Amino acid sequence: MNNIFKNKYLLGALFAGLLVLPFAAGDYLLRVIIVAGIYVILALSLNLVTGYTGQFCLGWAAFYGIGAYTSALLAINLKLSFWIGLPVAGIMAALFGIALGIPTMRLKDIYLAITTLGFGEIIRLILLNWSDLTRGSMGLPGIPAPSIFGISLDNNYFYYYFMLVLVLIVILAMERIIDSRLGRALSAIREDELAAKSMGINTTRYKITAFAVGAFFAGIAGSFHAHYSSFIDPQSFSFSESTIILAMVVLGGMASIKGSVMGAIILTLLPEALRDFSEYRMIVFGLIMMGVMLIRPQGIWGQTKPCTASIRKIMFKAKGGAIKDAVGG
Repeated sequence: MNNIFKNKYLLGALFAGLLVLPFAAGDYLLRVIIVAGIYVILALSLNLVTGYTGQFCLGWAAFYGIGAYTSALLAINLKLSFWIGLPVAGIMAALFGIALGIPTMRLKDIYLAITTLGFGEIIRLILLNWSDLTRGSMGLPGIPAPSIFGISLDNNYFYYYFMLVLVLIVILAMERIIDSRLGRALSAIREDELAAKSMGINTTRYKITAFAVGAFFAGIAGSFHAHYSSFIDPQSFSFSESTIILAMVVLGGMASIKGSVMGAIILTLLPEALRDFSEYRMIVFGLIMMGVMLIRPQGIWGQTKPCTASIRKIMFKAKGGAIKDAVGG
């Protein structure tokens, strides 16, 4: 896999541009860019499960919502700092990812998709009907902004730079995961689970790990969203939100970190660009999506052919401990 940070000059220019972007963009555009950053993290987290592991999930917004409500409730009810709620939200979402993964890892394709869809709807209905805790459809208002030493950081410049740091951390983490033996095992499972299992890979364990790691990052995104918007309600984490996140992964390209970033940015900025055509923007949006899928069904930055490098490495490069490295034995 080509490292996304291979070209140092291009990386430097991109990073410099991102640092000065808030001073060139207006307040509205800056808010849109911050939201795009949230979706970048969500798309990357789902891509680990759907793109790299081959586990089709239709309820990803559930982990997003779990992270958001966990952090918000800790801040409102227990007066805990955002800096505590952020990792706790990720851990809570990861625990739910494990809870979902353990009973469903024997399912495949449409059966797994339907199960995860049901899980997402269950979480949404719990958030909607557990009024004593979540206030139901009224939502949770007044979620405090992050602060340091009692100084509120409720401004778009802080949110932008903090989101930039979060996105970079998630991209680096995904790069490390995909280039590790865990990533090679996940790709092997996606290519041929039976062959991977025959080589000694504990497919169930690795798939649950992928769900837990992906859900953790989705929970982090949810925590940031809750404190940034200062209000959340169950409707923000519905099935339609899951389909948007999945569309970002598919549009950008499955099993592609750069594709997830691009897909999230495009599907966040495009509806805003078409806002002047409010009556027709969904038609235009749909036509653009259809055109991309017809011209490049693998996605904008997806792989032209299925990535079989991982399974070949496991099956045919035993020399030098390749099997041991991939299996973890």
